[in-house]
Amino acid sequence: MRVFVAGATGVIGRRLVPMLAAEGHEVIGMTRSPEKAGALSELGAQPVVADALDPAAVRAVVGEARPDAIIHQLTSLPQRIDTRKIERDFATNDRLRSEGTRNLLHAARAAGGARIVAQSIAFAYAPGPPGTLHDEKDPLYLDSPAPFRRSVEAVAELERAVLDGLGVVLRYGYFYGPGSAISPGGSMSEDLARRRLPVIGRGEGVWSFVHVEDAARAAVAALTLGESGAYNVVDDDPAPVSDWLPALADALGARPPRRVPAPIARMMAGSYAVATMTRAQGASNERARRDLGWVPEHASWQEGFRTALG
Repeated sequence: MRVFVAGATGVIGRRLVPMLAAEGHEVIGMTRSPEKAGALSELGAQPVVADALDPAAVRAVVGEARPDAIIHQLTSLPQRIDTRKIERDFATNDRLRSEGTRNLLHAARAAGGARIVAQSIAFAYAPGPPGTLHDEKDPLYLDSPAPFRRSVEAVAELERAVLDGLGVVLRYGYFYGPGSAISPGGSMSEDLARRRLPVIGRGEGVWSFVHVEDAARAAVAALTLGESGAYNVVDDDPAPVSDWLPALADALGARPPRRVPAPIARMMAGSYAVATMTRAQGASNERARRDLGWVPEHASWQEGFRTALG
């Protein structure tokens, strides 16, 4: 199969390209940076250079590639996100999810059609009752507070466009592992080491994680398995912040995180940080296991933090 990977030099793309090549696929990897073309060749892809926000450029490279499938892993986030300014820091990422997705889909149709597999997130669900574990039927949080609303709207736009074209959406949990924010040298790990990442309030927000290698494996599986639709790609062990954050500090050899009351944290880090630490809810991977045959190699962050961060 000829597989076009958009975002081939990103955190997931760098793991995905070698996996696809090892499966015998002919991989075309798109990057916006000419300097990264050589790295893509080493990973096993034919490199093409285009800005995903330039519709003519995307149409040209996809038209020349004429792929059987397109895997959309486009992201653009700063190395360190300021939770007080997420609308600024998520701006380009939101455009990639809306405009970038449209450009890829229009190019795919012009090139004769292709199966689309696209990256989404499993932490944009509308809040449910306490203890909710979200499945794919649950609605997205389209009326979320202003700091996060534009990002959720961009996620919803991506998903509508891909699913209308009978594609597959992979709703990833929070990434950890090499190259991510949760890895040695990653921004969250550095903040923990400096005791700048506290448990806020009682730390009752529940996070669902996925190791970057497991995230890439799900994209490989989605090429040929499963019906059109959304799939949560998360591990088996959703956990409250009060459990996983001290465990992460321990795995990194850092001191235990401080504890900060929510009102103080809101002044220091903003409402988005407080919400993710105190009110987030996890997601279920049952559908991905059943329909994609995907089984996370790192079934729990507890093992993954100890053995597979770096």
